[in-house]
Amino acid sequence: MADTTTNAGGSCLDKLKSYVKTPKGFILAAEIAISFIIIICYAASRYGGYSAVAICEMIFAIIIFVIFMMEMDKQFLVVNWLWTDFFRAAIGAGLYIITSLICVIRGAGDGALIAGGVFGLIAGLLFAYDTYTIYLQIRSNRQHAPASTSDFGA
Repeated sequence: MADTTTNAGGSCLDKLKSYVKTPKGFILAAEIAISFIIIICYAASRYGGYSAVAICEMIFAIIIFVIFMMEMDKQFLVVNWLWTDFFRAAIGAGLYIITSLICVIRGAGDGALIAGGVFGLIAGLLFAYDTYTIYLQIRSNRQHAPASTSDFGA
């Protein structure tokens, strides 16, 4: 699920470097970076209230990044991490698109708000792409469900 090829005895920095090189790690790192850029843009604007979405989505992306990087998803099997990540990315895509459209439409005369809105639209597309890749993983996991190997006749 988390596309990791890390060794179990490596340091945290080694795990970080190797996880960022995976497709899922790169997407999560990009989500964290663009959320941080959006926070800066909204903080520089006259209307700072829109930064709550960017702060929450950045924190959620950091949490999922750390869980997958440290391979905690394989230890805590109570939570279905694939569906958790799917809902996080889908909600993030929706919220970013909605708030960014509001910021771009409302931001006449406030360049930082418009810039935050444009970056928010890019973030919405990135989160939507992440949602799509997770959906493909969920679909492939359902198609490759393990068959029962018990012998009924013996």
